Amino acid sequence: MQPDVTLTDVHFSYRRRPVLHGVSAVLTPGMNFIAGVNGAGKTTLFRLILGELRPQQGAISAPSDSVGYLPQSFGFPPRFTVADFVAHFAWLHRVPRAVRSSSVRRALERVGLDDCASDRMRSLSGGMLRRAGIAQALVHNPSLLLLDEPTAGLDPHQRAELRLLLPELARTTTVVVSTHLLEDAEAMGGNLVVLSEGTALFTGPVSELSTRAGGGSGSLQQAFLQLTGPRGGDPL
Repeated sequence: MQPDVTLTDVHFSYRRRPVLHGVSAVLTPGMNFIAGVNGAGKTTLFRLILGELRPQQGAISAPSDSVGYLPQSFGFPPRFTVADFVAHFAWLHRVPRAVRSSSVRRALERVGLDDCASDRMRSLSGGMLRRAGIAQALVHNPSLLLLDEPTAGLDPHQRAELRLLLPELARTTTVVVSTHLLEDAEAMGGNLVVLSEGTALFTGPVSELSTRAGGGSGSLQQAFLQLTGPRGGDPL
């Protein structure tokens, strides 16, 4: 199977201020993490993959017509049910009317919310709300799923539930997660890109970076700090 996303020497600047400097990486089917502190360039990289921005140098190969995206925060009309919310995005993605209901049902089943379809969005817990957000990103059956800090702000139980869900989704979809929480990558495994001040300092299996710090619990965080130094980013 061919990789879904290939980044080749990607450069990008905002108003002449460099944000990404020669980033190269391959994001393969399965779990992928883009890790870095706030300001490292993660969100800019997502916007480039989505096609919202264009690199000023280098190239990106990605299935732009088959991408699901979950931003870190999102809104919804207060009276929307969970099914209404996901159906709205099915319409936005031009899912044919004849299969729209079944697409919504299937997306909710994949994230474990099929019993909550008629619940109001405003009644959901933080973890369930994040699952609904993932369902809207899945409703058009994309081959690539981009999730921006999906576990941020969740309690330990909610994070544990997502850590079980995401690898399950990655069985059939290329999942790319941006995060500053290295324990998520350590728990789920897969491929890792470490960004620091717009530069990719590491690309490879999560286990490979963890091994550099001797393995064991917390070793990935230790290896990350050794790799990026005291700051690891430059807030933009």
